[in-house]
Amino acid sequence: SLQMDLNTWENMANGTNVEEFILLGFPGMWHFRVSLVVVFALTYSLSVSGNASIIALVWMNSNLHTPMYFFLCNLSFLEIWYTTGVVPKAIGVMLGTSQTISFSVCILQLFFLLSLGSTECFLLSVMAYDRYLAICYPLRYKSLMNSVLSARLALSSWLGGFLAVSLLAFLTSRLTFCGPHVINHFLCDIDSCLALSCSDTWSVELATFLVSIIVVVASCVLTLVSYIYIISSILRIQTAHGRKKAFSTCSAHLSVVTIWYGSTMFLYVKPSAQNSLDLNKLVNTFNTVVTPLLNPFIYTLRNKEVKQALRRAFQKK
Repeated sequence: SLQMDLNTWENMANGTNVEEFILLGFPGMWHFRVSLVVVFALTYSLSVSGNASIIALVWMNSNLHTPMYFFLCNLSFLEIWYTTGVVPKAIGVMLGTSQTISFSVCILQLFFLLSLGSTECFLLSVMAYDRYLAICYPLRYKSLMNSVLSARLALSSWLGGFLAVSLLAFLTSRLTFCGPHVINHFLCDIDSCLALSCSDTWSVELATFLVSIIVVVASCVLTLVSYIYIISSILRIQTAHGRKKAFSTCSAHLSVVTIWYGSTMFLYVKPSAQNSLDLNKLVNTFNTVVTPLLNPFIYTLRNKEVKQALRRAFQKK
């Protein structure tokens, strides 16, 4: 142990950095890992096909060419890349065929996933704002949320998501890693990198916390405020049928918001990175593998217009 500490300090003094990491994935027997591979592969296939189907469905149905479904297509497109950035590599890790990852690719994966996650936060808040305008100002909705504004809001969400994480990824790339070089995860996340660094991680932890507050908490507050106004407007509708119809237009989005922010806040909104890495691994699995699968099915099951478009598509076949 003393020799390892001396080697670590010697590497720091010489400026030696670890050039690649080993991803452990999930512990367990071979049969257990193969079972996980099957689950991951099946979930990934359904996620990609489900989100691609949503995009195709909106594209082919002119009655769905509205801001609400434009934002939904952006979300589905994002989910395809979000799960693609994780699952293929995770399968290789669990099979033992691709357990190593270079430092540069590790930072790139971290930047890619955090940027897409931040973009999703912004997109969900934009979608909540869209539902707020549709329900609280139904007569002025088409003039307030036109195609130009919806395109600008979507573009701002993408640019904001990637710009918000740029500094964080840069600071992480400047950390010193002297060994050990084993990451207790199936992907490169910020907590695992901080746990392995032999340099001072205070600045990165502070940046992570501040970015989390700006991206996750701020967007969640905007979403919450939008839904407070939405629910108060729905409760003022005189008929039960009218209330049900109004709520049906935002119930799917509300379900997705609850699932996404619950897991995301657990992972990132904390002042320190000293949470259980095993627990983080479990929550990350839900966030990056399960959630992209749930979103298209939630919107399909809870959205009347999407179900009708699907029914027409099957009838044509």
